[in-house]
Amino acid sequence: MTSLRTPVEALSTGHPTYSQTFPCKPSTAELGRELVRDILGVWHLDGLADRAALIITELIANASRHTPCPEIRLTVGRPSATRLRVGVVDREPSRLPILSQAADDDESGRGLLLVDAVADRWGYDLHGSDRRPWGKEVWAELRTEGSK
Repeated sequence: MTSLRTPVEALSTGHPTYSQTFPCKPSTAELGRELVRDILGVWHLDGLADRAALIITELIANASRHTPCPEIRLTVGRPSATRLRVGVVDREPSRLPILSQAADDDESGRGLLLVDAVADRWGYDLHGSDRRPWGKEVWAELRTEGSK
């Protein structure tokens, strides 16, 4: 994994995006949290780190549980000066995320509820042509104002 621990001055212009491919397994969540925290440190958005780390953890858990993909790509980007977007790309466009209610005694099924509660907005985008998508990205966004 590329380390972002070396101090780097964040870009003041443009809308940067960082992505990296990892195995699609639950243990990737730890690497995902570290990646998100490192990038947000570089961008001076440490105040969003806990929320963004929780979101990426849940998105990785969903991908590893609900898709047979051997790899996923984690993305962390700034689609605008006031928004942070974290996401997980997989190659299963037919397995779309569904926000559902888990019963009190269910041991799982609350991941997207957490994402929905923590993120300012979330969703998914299909990749590829409309007729033959090759994958999807499940993403969540956080506002960056006042997060420093």
